[in-house]
Amino acid sequence: MMREPQQDRSRATRRRLLEACVDCLAEVGWSATTVAVVAERAGVSRGAAQHHFPTREDLITAALEHMFDERIDSARAELAAPGTSPTTEAVVARVVEHFTGTLFKAALQVWTAAAADEALRERVVPLEQKFGRVAYRMAIEALGVGDEDETGHRLVQATLDLARGLGLADVLTDDSARRAEVVRAWAAHLDAVLGERRSRD
Repeated sequence: MMREPQQDRSRATRRRLLEACVDCLAEVGWSATTVAVVAERAGVSRGAAQHHFPTREDLITAALEHMFDERIDSARAELAAPGTSPTTEAVVARVVEHFTGTLFKAALQVWTAAAADEALRERVVPLEQKFGRVAYRMAIEALGVGDEDETGHRLVQATLDLARGLGLADVLTDDSARRAEVVRAWAAHLDAVLGERRSRD
């Protein structure tokens, strides 16, 4: 039986650490998410974890970026699938899902810690700006909003802001029933406004 190449083992170890880190942040919070705890959860020695990520901040920021990139790649693949033409409600639901999942709950822990830690904030703000730009552009494309449509662009930003608010409401209690109603109502509003604007173009 052939042994797994060292480079492949190293990539697999790194991936396990990143995924375990996001899960830890979402489940036990910032203070409890130490390199040692993440390493144990990932089934990796602490030394191996620190080889990949010398500090906790290195691990956490890399984990958020990794998981965000994975989610975006998955969403792009969905939108690009042959015969795929998602409804407005499906697009809004996908955006809201991004802000109510494990990644958002993990990021929220980091944002809260960064508010009182200037060094961490300097690392997190560029990441958050990148996340915001990519999510915004994907929503624009998925909803078919033209570059010159200022009203459409404002509605997309409002959709992201709405989704973030729904994500916050879901942190302490299961808000899924009310969230589904809000998604349907907002999608109907988007359809009415964007549909009317498209019919005039």
